[in-house]
Amino acid sequence: MLLSVEELTVEAGGRRPILREVSLTVGRGEIVGLVGESGSGKSTIARSVLRLLPQRARVSGRVLVEGDDVLAMGPEALRGLRSSTVSMIYQDPRSSLNPVRRIGDFLTERMVHTLGRPKAQARATALELLAAVGMRDPEARLRQYPHELSGGMLQRVVVAAALAAGPSLLLADEATSALDVTTQAETLALLRRVQAERGLGMLFITHDLHLAAAFCDRVHVLYAGTIVESRPAKELFADPRHPYTQGLLACTPDLGDPRPIRPVPGRPPSLDDAFDGCPFAPRCPHATGRCESARPEPVTAGGGAAACHLLEP
Repeated sequence: MLLSVEELTVEAGGRRPILREVSLTVGRGEIVGLVGESGSGKSTIARSVLRLLPQRARVSGRVLVEGDDVLAMGPEALRGLRSSTVSMIYQDPRSSLNPVRRIGDFLTERMVHTLGRPKAQARATALELLAAVGMRDPEARLRQYPHELSGGMLQRVVVAAALAAGPSLLLADEATSALDVTTQAETLALLRRVQAERGLGMLFITHDLHLAAAFCDRVHVLYAGTIVESRPAKELFADPRHPYTQGLLACTPDLGDPRPIRPVPGRPPSLDDAFDGCPFAPRCPHATGRCESARPEPVTAGGGAAACHLLEP
């Protein structure tokens, strides 16, 4: 297995953990989605794979990349993981680039200083990568600054940078949420093509359940640092079992459905909110006294599982 997260728990001083006993896998050539509201812990999972967590964070469990435990790695092994095995694509491409440095400097810096490639070879690789991600006139783009490129072009640049070291795993953290609909579709098509051509595994993070269902092979729904439902994408979209998953779908606009949008009541919990039972119970229309006092265990649901007392025999 390319990526295996086992019982990962991350605490940072709040009354409840940021992540609580999260387990998931990503195989080679597979796209696995993480869906949930802001603050659910999606980005923390991705950062845990690269061990980019605050020093004060208390972490337990295991994060295995190609069989090696990231949480137990020494400095040299961790540097190798970050520079060649795993790459991350962030939400806002402009925040990933230095505004006073040219695109060519951004693309070649890691290849020269981390991977030890000659400058001429690094430049040639950068041109090949820009062409591979569909950038027109790559030679001219290398000489430009970030402010001279559109959002869609910058997204192609950061995808090219993520591929520069030939990683086996891509972490896409809300990589399309800052883009307009047309550019988003182009970027998704680009990611799908690159992933298929290179046989990469991908952890795709988004708040859009419809997008995850269309783009991913499997989807994990995250709430308050806990995975509440894990299913094959098409199955999850067609027949959601957990009330939170149902709520996410109900509050998404659908041009073919005349019914009004039904928002999930209440607000997402903060780290100061502690739970003895199901974390979704305060917002769930089907909650009972047991939901508030006992944490549900995952119950088999179709091709996956959902953690809800309503599904228990």
